[in-house]
Amino acid sequence: MITTTDERLPDKATPPYTTRLLILSASAWFVVATIGQWLFGIYILLFYGKSTLTGDFEKWNNVLPHGYVEGDWVGNTVVGMHILLAAILVVGGPLQLIPAMRQHLPRFHRWLGRTYVTTAIVVSTAGLLMVWTRRGEGSSIQHISISIQAIYIIVFALLTIRYARARQFTRHREWALRLFLVVNGVWFFRVGLMGWILVNGGPVGFDPKTFTGPFLTALSIVTYAIPVSLLVLELYFQARQKQNKAFSLFTSALIFLCTVITGIGIFGATMGLWLPRL
Repeated sequence: MITTTDERLPDKATPPYTTRLLILSASAWFVVATIGQWLFGIYILLFYGKSTLTGDFEKWNNVLPHGYVEGDWVGNTVVGMHILLAAILVVGGPLQLIPAMRQHLPRFHRWLGRTYVTTAIVVSTAGLLMVWTRRGEGSSIQHISISIQAIYIIVFALLTIRYARARQFTRHREWALRLFLVVNGVWFFRVGLMGWILVNGGPVGFDPKTFTGPFLTALSIVTYAIPVSLLVLELYFQARQKQNKAFSLFTSALIFLCTVITGIGIFGATMGLWLPRL
């Protein structure tokens, strides 16, 4: 679950087929994930934008339990900002990781990067406030897990800034990739949930009314508290560095598997969540 923002190989070097396979697997996942990210971004803008422009704020509660509370203008403003900035993250994140954008539009890359990092910190902070002041459906483990993710986002964002300012661009890009993955924890959760429902033909392992159950507990842990996406990314970094044939083949196969799972989840989320609400 990574992207293709690695350092370029020397022009005259011909990378071994295992390296080319790693790059191909990463590129495939990135393309699929970008499509899913932008579909989610379009959904956010259309659903919340329409309800906001028409003054139908109660519609927020169809998606976010207690998302809108009559009379609580401070809390409602925080939720609204969180939603708007989330749209910026899911649209701008993939753009920031496309190598051509960095190479040919460096100024745009820098300004988008500053916007992305700042937005990530603001959204994660607002998310923490929402989780613990407007606790809706879900278990305490889910709330704790997503709070841990918010801490990841803030720390990774600060490290991304630090290495950019120090002009240590390889480390900067590595932390930017880590930041991208943890920022999209909610997206991974939704995609994973809808993929699970699609494969099983309905909710299995959880109660859709209370939004609790062993599957949701496990999913919140592996997307928020101990993100599998980060573990796969670290495997990718190690495979590129070690150039071990068996390890590279294993990592490539794992990334291709993640691509298939991500694609199934995106299809399920689009057909089961996003389109029906527009």
